[in-house]
Amino acid sequence: MTEQESQAWLGLVTVSQLLPHVLDAQLLRDSQLTHFEFTVLSSLYVAPDSTLRMSQLAEQTAATLPRLSHVCTRMEKRGLIERLPCAEDRRATNAHLTSLGRRQFIRAIPKHIELVRSLVIDALTPDELDALGAISAKIGERLSERQA
Repeated sequence: MTEQESQAWLGLVTVSQLLPHVLDAQLLRDSQLTHFEFTVLSSLYVAPDSTLRMSQLAEQTAATLPRLSHVCTRMEKRGLIERLPCAEDRRATNAHLTSLGRRQFIRAIPKHIELVRSLVIDALTPDELDALGAISAKIGERLSERQA
């Protein structure tokens, strides 16, 4: 790698390793949610009828089904979600956001956005934000191709 390539790569690796820990710490402290749980609630919050098949939810959260199932078991015990048989496919299971889960998610949003703004959004110019969006999309496409 050239020095430019190495610097860019190491910067990306550093951010991708540090950011999840900082997000987790804030969400745990302020909302008793991990970042992954927040992501699950977010996916269900915007889904039609606040319900997704577990396989769809795993895809949207970039999780394996076993990991998602383990986390959903914990979230179910806390009353944040419920799992139900899928009406269209008896072999599938749906995850549904409960009213308690919806309230906890909505309460978590302001402080989470405040942190995201302070760490990323406010640190960049509008042009840099556009570049970050384009770069993230380009890398995301290549990662998606690898998973297909």
